[in-house]
Amino acid sequence: MAGTFRRSLICCDPLPLAHGLWRDIPHGMWNETAHLALVIALILSLVGSAAPLIGAHYRRADLMELGAVSMVLQCALVGFAFVVLTIAFVTSDFSLSVVYLNSHTLKPMLYKVTGVWGNHEGSLLLWALILTLFGAAAAVFGNQLPQTLHARVLGVQSLVSAAFLAFILFTSNPFERLPFPPFDGQGLNPLLQDIGLVLHPPFLYLGYVGLSITFSFAIAALLEGRVDAAWGRWVRPWTLAAWLFLTIGIGLGSWWAYYELGWGGFWFWDPVENASFMPWLIAAALLHSAVVVEKREALKAWTILLAILAFGFSLVGTFIVRSGVLTSVHAFANDPERGVYILLILGFFVGGALLLFALKAGAMESRAVFAIQSRETALVANNVLLSISCFVVFIGTIWPLVAELFLDRRLSVGPPFFNQAFTPFVVGLAAILPIGSVIPWKRARLAETLKRVLPAFVLCVSLAGLIYAMQSGQSLIGPIGLALGAWLVSGVVLELMQRSAGRAARLARLPRADWGKAIAHAGLGVTIAGVAALTAYEREDIAALAPNESTMVGRYEITLRSVDQVQGPNYLSTMAQIDVRQDGRGPVRVTPERRFYPVSQMPTTEVGILSGFWRDVYVVIGDQQDDGRWAVRSFVKPFANWIWAGTIIMALGGVLSLTDRRYRVGAGTTSRAIRQ
Repeated sequence: MAGTFRRSLICCDPLPLAHGLWRDIPHGMWNETAHLALVIALILSLVGSAAPLIGAHYRRADLMELGAVSMVLQCALVGFAFVVLTIAFVTSDFSLSVVYLNSHTLKPMLYKVTGVWGNHEGSLLLWALILTLFGAAAAVFGNQLPQTLHARVLGVQSLVSAAFLAFILFTSNPFERLPFPPFDGQGLNPLLQDIGLVLHPPFLYLGYVGLSITFSFAIAALLEGRVDAAWGRWVRPWTLAAWLFLTIGIGLGSWWAYYELGWGGFWFWDPVENASFMPWLIAAALLHSAVVVEKREALKAWTILLAILAFGFSLVGTFIVRSGVLTSVHAFANDPERGVYILLILGFFVGGALLLFALKAGAMESRAVFAIQSRETALVANNVLLSISCFVVFIGTIWPLVAELFLDRRLSVGPPFFNQAFTPFVVGLAAILPIGSVIPWKRARLAETLKRVLPAFVLCVSLAGLIYAMQSGQSLIGPIGLALGAWLVSGVVLELMQRSAGRAARLARLPRADWGKAIAHAGLGVTIAGVAALTAYEREDIAALAPNESTMVGRYEITLRSVDQVQGPNYLSTMAQIDVRQDGRGPVRVTPERRFYPVSQMPTTEVGILSGFWRDVYVVIGDQQDDGRWAVRSFVKPFANWIWAGTIIMALGGVLSLTDRRYRVGAGTTSRAIRQ
C-alpha cells in the first residue's frame, strides 16, 4: 500500500492510489464507513441547526459558533461519502445496488465517473454535497456578517441539510448492499453517456442548491426583523452565483438536446427543462430586486418573498424530476412514494417560510419613495414580467397533473401553449431592459430618457423593417426577435458610451459589476436573436437516399456516400458518410450515427452537424427502407450557435460581476460598522 502511495505521488495520478487503497481495505468497510459518515453528518446537521438558532435568540456566542463548525464538518463527511461512492463506480464494485443498476465493466471510464450522479441516489448525494459546500463557504467567508445573522443563516442551512440527509438515509441510500454481488452491471442510460450530460447535472445542482443560501439569508432576515442595504449586498453574490450556475447548466442541457436527441430542436418545454427554467427566472428577478434593496432600501418584503420562491421552485423542480408523476425524456422517473417525501420537504420549508413571512412582513416596510418615472419602477416592471413568465411556465408544466387528479382528464401541454403564452412577456422584458439601465434612480424625466436611447431604437426599427422587406409572406417572429436582440445589444453599447462620455479611460474604470450587467444583457440579446432566427427561418428536408444519391435543403446539397456498421467501445453504430455542398462548393463530410447499446438494449441518435457562424447544417440518418434506401433528415438552422453563444456571454457577465471588489470589501465594511 505504501508503495502504491509513493508511485501515485510520482506519477501525479490519483487513480492508482484509489485502486490501491480500495484493494487493501475491504470494499464493505469503505461502504459502511461512508454510510456511517452520512449518519454522523445528519446528527451534526441537527445540532448545527438548533444550536446557532438558539444561540442567536439568547445572544450566546458559544452556541452560535457551533453553526460554522458543524457546517464545515458536514461538508467534510458528505464529501468523504461522495468520494467513496465515486471509487465504487470507478472500480465496478457491484456489491452496491446503485453501481449494479447504473454501471458496467465495458463502460468508458469517463461515464463510470458520471454514473455517480446519473441516477437518483447518487445525484441526491451530489445535491447534499453541494448543499453542505455552500453552507461551509458561508461559514468560512461570512465572518464579517453580524454574528446573529451569520448564526441564523447557518442554522437554516443546516436544517435544509438535515432534511436532505434524512431523505437520503431513509429512502435513497446510495450504499445499499446486494446480498449476492453480480459479476457485471446493467449499465448507464445511453442518453446520459455524453459529454454534455457529464457537466449539465453538476452545474444545475450548483444553481438549484445555491438558491438554498439565498433562502437561508431570507429566513435569517425575517428572524432578525431587519432588511437593509447591507443585507441586499450580502445576498446578491450568492444569488448571482446560483443564477450563473443555472445559466450554464440550462445552456448545456439545451445544447445536449439539440445535438443528441436528433429531433432538431433546442428547447421542447419538457417538464424537466421547465424545472430548471422556473428557478432561473425567479433568480433573475431576485437579482434585480436585490439591487433596489442595496441602492434604495426599497422592495424589501418583495425581495424576501422572491428568495423564498426561488428555492421553492428548486424544490418543485426536484419533485418533478424525481417523483415520476410527469413523464420526461430525461427524468429519473422514480416511484411516486419518494415524491411524497419531497413534497413534505417542500411544504415544511416553503410553507413555514411563507407563514413566517406573513407574520414578519410588517417589519420589512420600506420608507423609500420613488416616482413612477424612475429606475425603481423599471426594476419593478422587470420583476413582474419575470415572475409572471415563471407562473406561466409553472401552470403549463403542472396543468396535466392537475387535470388528471381533479378533472379526470389526460392531456398534454405542448410548445404552442408555451410559445404563445410566454413570448409576450419576454418581448416586454427585452423592451424595457435598455430603458431601465439608463433611467435615473428615484425620479426621472421620461422624455429625456427616451431621447438617450433614441439612436438604439432607430437602429432596431430600421433593422426590423429591412428584414421584413427581405422576407416574403413569413412570420413576424424573425424581424421582431432580431430587432429585440439588436435593441438589447445596442442599448448596452449606448449605455457604456454615455457613461464613459466617449473616453476609454473612464470606460475602463467602470465597476466590474456594471460591466457584468452590460455583458449579461447583451448575451440575452444574442440568445433572443438566435432563437427568433432559428424559429422563423429554419428549413427542413426528408428524403430516402441510396449511396451517392443527393437531395437539396435550401442552398445545400446533401449526398449520402455510404452507410457502415462500426463497433464502438460499448455500442454498435450504423454510421453514415454524408457530404454537404453549398452552391457547388465543398464538400464537407459529416457522419451521423444510430447507436445501439447491447447492455441496456437502447438505441440513441448521433447527429452530424456542419457548424458555422450564420447557420448549422444538421443531418440525421434514419432507418433503412424496404427498397434499400436510407431515410435522411436534414435541416438548415440559421443562427443556431448564437443561442449558446448568448448563454456563454450571459455566464461571462455573471463571472465578471462576481469578481467586483464591492462584493468582497463593501459588505464587510458595512457589517463592521453595524457591529460597532
